[in-house]
Amino acid sequence: MENVIVLNHPLIQHKISILRDKNTGTNEFRSLIEEIAMLMGYEALRDLPLQDVKVETPIETCMTPMIAGKKLAVVPILRAGLGMVNGILALVPSAKVGHIGLYRDEVTHEPHEYYCKLPDPIELRTIVVTDPMLATGGSAVAAVNFIKQHGGKKIKFMSIIAAPEGLERLHKAHPDIQIYVGHVDRCLNENAYICPGLGDAGDRIFGTK
Repeated sequence: MENVIVLNHPLIQHKISILRDKNTGTNEFRSLIEEIAMLMGYEALRDLPLQDVKVETPIETCMTPMIAGKKLAVVPILRAGLGMVNGILALVPSAKVGHIGLYRDEVTHEPHEYYCKLPDPIELRTIVVTDPMLATGGSAVAAVNFIKQHGGKKIKFMSIIAAPEGLERLHKAHPDIQIYVGHVDRCLNENAYICPGLGDAGDRIFGTK
């Protein structure tokens, strides 16, 4: 899968291992999610378009590159995806933020949309969709579907941990998007949880059960 990039940087892998630990508390977990998102964002945004602008240095005037166009849209899948937003905004503070709300049917595990608000005009932006966990792939596929229906074209999906099943499903449904993953785990269990995983990312970010 050429469009799938596994970011095996030692810092990312180290921080993911701390995330997995059941004894890692809410505050540290939340900070780690942001830090990993920032490290992943550094790689995922490597191809942002640049244009030369005129800048006056203390020495002389020069032409120097800055991010071009309408820049970036970060679109977290609620609610766990919110935990990754600030990490990306630390890199690109001018980015706009949209939101997609999905809930998963407890029987079928299929996603249903309850909220979708995207920056306008979405078609001119590079769009980074965030969700810490790519499990069945249902929510990811649905989120990218919604963005494309609204006119989004250049889409990147960023997930900290992925199951092979979800990765394959997202790739098959949307082979045109770039998928950035921190680690590919072993499998999904019968409850559609990633193994070994890190539990429920939303609960651990927000301190809920």
